[in-house]
Amino acid sequence: MSEKYDVIVIGGGPGGYVAAIRAAQLGYKTACIEKRINKQGDPALGGTCLNVGCIPSKALLDSSWKYHEAEEAFADHGIGVGKLNLDLDTMLQRKDKVVLQLTGGVAQLFKANKVDWLQGTGQLKANKQVVFKPLEGDEQTLEAENVVLAAGSVPIDIPVAEVDQQIIVDSTGALEFTSVPKKLGVIGAGVIGLELGSVWARLGSQVTVLEAVDTFLPAVDQQIAKEAMKQFTKQGLDIHLGARVTGSKKNKNSVRVTYTDGDGEHEETFDRLIVAVGRRPYTEGLLSQDAGVTLDERNFIYVDNQCRTDVPGVYAIGDLVRGPALAHKAIEEGVMVAEVIAGEHTQVNYDAVPGVIYTHPEVAWVGKTEEEVKESGEPYKTGAVPFAANGRALAAGESAGMVKFVVDEKSDRVLGMHVLGPQASELVQQGVISLEFGASIEDLQLMVFGHPSLSETVHEAALATDYKAIHVAQRRRKK
Repeated sequence: MSEKYDVIVIGGGPGGYVAAIRAAQLGYKTACIEKRINKQGDPALGGTCLNVGCIPSKALLDSSWKYHEAEEAFADHGIGVGKLNLDLDTMLQRKDKVVLQLTGGVAQLFKANKVDWLQGTGQLKANKQVVFKPLEGDEQTLEAENVVLAAGSVPIDIPVAEVDQQIIVDSTGALEFTSVPKKLGVIGAGVIGLELGSVWARLGSQVTVLEAVDTFLPAVDQQIAKEAMKQFTKQGLDIHLGARVTGSKKNKNSVRVTYTDGDGEHEETFDRLIVAVGRRPYTEGLLSQDAGVTLDERNFIYVDNQCRTDVPGVYAIGDLVRGPALAHKAIEEGVMVAEVIAGEHTQVNYDAVPGVIYTHPEVAWVGKTEEEVKESGEPYKTGAVPFAANGRALAAGESAGMVKFVVDEKSDRVLGMHVLGPQASELVQQGVISLEFGASIEDLQLMVFGHPSLSETVHEAALATDYKAIHVAQRRRKK
């Protein structure tokens, strides 16, 4: 007789493990199926994000920034460090230690909440049956009242640059270089390409980024994107837009890449090449032919606003479904689905999901860009104030970038907030809260902000939408 659960979650990444924990908290007998084996050879929870994505990349971003500061900025503060020594092995070991601490923490949370961690793969069949193939042992069929599909995504492969994880790597391989490449190529100027390119540029690589699209960060407010491009170029990232890679040829320790742009065909040789052109839903082996779940033409699982699939009692979340492929979006969908199963009416506000690029300065945004609002034809106003006018930013030597608001001129509602600068990932949460509570820009204008703080630039940008900014000179827009 097959074992029966109230909830079976397939996938133990941020969306899946959170869905499992919340379901268990709500009193359901819950299992989470996860097949990942980590680099130490042990089963691991946390998915791409904790193991080979968000967390290890942030560890290297922070370590590499400290190295860069010691090399470039400490002298400005009167701190002499002499000749710097880069111990890349120790830097990578620290990254791995952070990963193990967090993934081990998830395993402990499973124990504390009595979630069964089933180590292996799961496939959904008809009637909410799940075929579980353990990493060791015999296959078994499980039954569930509810199934949550949370298998995540994998990097997109491109035939013109096939990944071997030696010379040509994806985002996972780019976290494991054992030496700093002298010349590094990056295909893709999106979030992953910019973050990983930044890490190795700070540590000494000559980095060239090839982006097929003509616009830099097309999803980002273009005033912010253009300023970000200037800052990244200043930092040494050689970014080529409209550059379509047409081929690659590997040698023993290098790769020759050909690409075309508006000026014709070009060729460059790199010691290593990172392919970061996006991610796709990981649905291989997830669904049997009789599962009844509908996929769209891009292989995303079709769901409604509360992540229900076409099969009653089957849900799909995270990178498997529409919307941005972000861990925090998957997490909130995991919570929502568990609570919907329990009969609650939770809803994720997809209009208030922030995006972040953890470069330095960071780029963060929430809500609508100026371009989107302009296209709608609705009257709007904006306010943008640079961090160069902020005392705390200047004291910290972090004066690059700005805060910008986009506001509905009729209702005075905040429509979007966009930040390039220090702690942008934290500051943007003020925009998230504003959108969530339907705040007017006047609400932010009337608040008291601590001085000196980076958040004062948020206040000034809010004031600037109505030409009330104190610490920057403003000229009125011509109507």
